[in-house]
Amino acid sequence: MAAFLCRKLRPAAAPSEDGTSADAHKEIRSTIELQATEGAVTPHDAEMLGGVLDLSELQVLDIMVHRTKMATIDIGEPVDRIIDAVLASQYSRMPVWREAPDNFVGVLHSKDLLKALRDAGWSPDRVDLGTLLSPPWFVPDTTGVNEQLSQFLKRKSQLALVVDEYGEVRGLVTLEDILEEIVGQISDEHDVGEVHVRTQVDGSVLVEGTLPIRDLNRETGWSLPDDAATTVAGLVMHEAQTIPEAGQVFTFHGFRFEIARKVRNRITAVRIRPTLPPVPPSP
Repeated sequence: MAAFLCRKLRPAAAPSEDGTSADAHKEIRSTIELQATEGAVTPHDAEMLGGVLDLSELQVLDIMVHRTKMATIDIGEPVDRIIDAVLASQYSRMPVWREAPDNFVGVLHSKDLLKALRDAGWSPDRVDLGTLLSPPWFVPDTTGVNEQLSQFLKRKSQLALVVDEYGEVRGLVTLEDILEEIVGQISDEHDVGEVHVRTQVDGSVLVEGTLPIRDLNRETGWSLPDDAATTVAGLVMHEAQTIPEAGQVFTFHGFRFEIARKVRNRITAVRIRPTLPPVPPSP
C-alpha cells in the first residue's frame, strides 16, 4: 500500500520551477481526494495522508496542551502526596516545578518513581525526587510541528514545554500530540471517560473554553477556522473583540456561541450549535 501511494503521489510531490511548496501540497491533496473518490485509497488512509501534509502548516502552538490544562507537580509537596498525584494522573510524564508554578525544574516519569520506590523498600520518605527528574526541555511556540517531530525522534524524548517570546510557559507538547495530527485521536485505557465535547438535548454541544479548535473540528466534523485563535475561548474573544460575560450570545462562521460559564476573565465553557441545518448527503 505504501509503495502504491508513493507512486500515485510522486508526480504531485515535485512542484514546477515556478511553483511553491504550497502549490505542491494542493496538488497532493487533490491527488489524495481523487484516489479516495475512486476507491484506490481508503478514507482512513486519505485522512492520514492529509494529516502528514498538515504538519508542515502547523506550529506547536496549534497543537499544544494549554498551560491551564497541564498536570504538574510541586516538588515541595510531601513525597506521599506526589505519589498519590502521579497514581491519579492519566499521564506517565509530568512537569515538576519548585517554589513558583512557572519555575519548572524537570520532568518526572512514573516508571522512574515506581523503580525508586521499589529500591527504597516502598518507603516514600527514602525517595529523593530530585534525583529522578529529567531536565526540562523548552521549545519556542513558533516551532514548526515537522521540526518538533524531528527533534523528538533525535533526542528520544516525548515531552517539551512550550514557551512564548518572553520565556513564559504557554503549555506542553508531546510526541503523542503530533502523532494524533496524523492518525487521529489515540485512545488508551486512561482516556476512558474523558469527554471533550458533550452533546446536549437541543443538538448543541458544550465544550471547555480551552478546547483546541482542531480537536473540536475533529470530533464534530465542523470546519471552524483556527488561524486567528487556537482555542474555542480564543476564537470567541477574537470575533467578539471583547471579553464576554456569561450568558452572552454571538453568531459567526455559521454557528451560535453562548458563554455558558466564566471564571474571572477566563471563558471556561461555551455552548455551540450550527445556525443552519446540516445539508443532507447527496443520494
